[in-house]
Amino acid sequence: MSSPAQHLAEAALAQQPLAQNLVQSVDWLAVAPPTLTAVVGLVVLVTDLFVKDARKPLLGWIAVAGLAASALMLLPLIGDDRSTFCLTGRPGVCSYTADTFTLAVQFLVLGGALLTALLSLTAVKDAERGLPEGEFWFLLLSSAAGAALLPASRDLATLVVALEVASLPAFALVGLRQGDRKSSEAALKFFLSSVTATAVSLMGISFLYATTGTLHLTQVAERVQHVDGQFATLAQTGAVLTLVGFAFKTAAVPFHFWVPDTYVGAPLPIAAYLSVVGKAVGFCGLILVTVVALPSYADVWGPALAALAALTMTVGNVGALRQQATRAYSAVRLLAWSSVGQAGYLLVPIAAAAYSDDPEHSIGSTVAYALMYAAVNLGAFAVAALVGRTRSLNRVADYRGLYASNPLTALLLAFFLLCLAGLPPGVIGLFAKVTVFSAAVDAGLGWLAVVMAVNVVIALFYYLHWTALLFRTPEDATARHRAPAPLTAALTVTAVLAVALSGAPQLILRFADTGLF
Repeated sequence: MSSPAQHLAEAALAQQPLAQNLVQSVDWLAVAPPTLTAVVGLVVLVTDLFVKDARKPLLGWIAVAGLAASALMLLPLIGDDRSTFCLTGRPGVCSYTADTFTLAVQFLVLGGALLTALLSLTAVKDAERGLPEGEFWFLLLSSAAGAALLPASRDLATLVVALEVASLPAFALVGLRQGDRKSSEAALKFFLSSVTATAVSLMGISFLYATTGTLHLTQVAERVQHVDGQFATLAQTGAVLTLVGFAFKTAAVPFHFWVPDTYVGAPLPIAAYLSVVGKAVGFCGLILVTVVALPSYADVWGPALAALAALTMTVGNVGALRQQATRAYSAVRLLAWSSVGQAGYLLVPIAAAAYSDDPEHSIGSTVAYALMYAAVNLGAFAVAALVGRTRSLNRVADYRGLYASNPLTALLLAFFLLCLAGLPPGVIGLFAKVTVFSAAVDAGLGWLAVVMAVNVVIALFYYLHWTALLFRTPEDATARHRAPAPLTAALTVTAVLAVALSGAPQLILRFADTGLF
């Protein structure tokens, strides 16, 4: 017979592997970009308690410095895939992976957040808008941290947590303007739509977990192929619900209804942030769920995303076109409908990945297009912020004759609009659209390529109309728009990026020719 001491020793040995599973090393360099962003957010929050009102602008510069430092932390990770929070004995099953795809999206997110911060430095000083500086910068950094975490997430739990960390502060940012009814209504619409999306996604993820017994994306991909017949329907339902939830986040039609009112009601820098970083978060989650976790269900999500892409680009461009029938239509509302149309183009390569023999090439096309769109769309919003300083309504009609008073600003906006339209000299916009078009053709989705070509023609009308308006004779005396230093910096960065990428498009388009995972 064994003694009680022997029983205790055997129990301790039995618990030892479990204890080892719970102790994991952390690759701090890999997790540095989102971690540093979150830490700077906490620093801003604490500093706000002790800084006098006269020195509150310091918080904005701390946020800008923190985002710049977080973006620089991506440099040591280039060319070196790193993973952390992995299962013991399963190095390929991890919760956090910093690969080429992750770094490209994190660069987009942190760069977009940095440009948003530059646009915001002036906006938060406006007393009429009632933007509390400490809360604003903390919320922006918190959202950016979640957005930077999401592309590295390789399990469904981390994916949802990152998505909510990116989304929840954004609700508050939209409604942060005190005493503004439009801002409150925009925040409520955004909140209700996002909460619905999250609930649908969580239900889908719970179905996938129930049928596969794991949350890690690579393991889901392996096990979902071998689900018993009686649970196959449950797994397919989980896949569909998860995709529907992310379709809300990407503003794909018919889940786009919140976009125009939210962009118009939000502070303009936050509208710019949502149009780029918010969109990147949704598409990134969609890519991870489809291509990484559910490649065996390509026959389910491929046709669904192709239909969504066609519907989204058509409704977005027609919606933007209809704005011109409205007298004194808003420039921000036009950019909002334009962003819905651009979301349709971004969906095309993801849908093509379901039919392609080389899905990484298709996903690379989405990343390349997203990087181009981020640079030029933020540039357009930067010009809108400059014009909005003297024209509070910020109507498209307010841009008439802009070249006469601000020739350089007018030329920059014209260049950004031509990039979005895909016309020379906006070469990067043209090449990015050709890359997306090629992905659809190579995957055998000729009908979707035709729909895209028609929509490009539709979009030309409102982009060129706005561009032509810049060079018309002004109806009245136009004031010269003076840009503060942070706004000038944002304009300069976006202009340099757009021009440089048009001169050397291979800097971005190479993502379409290299492996991302």
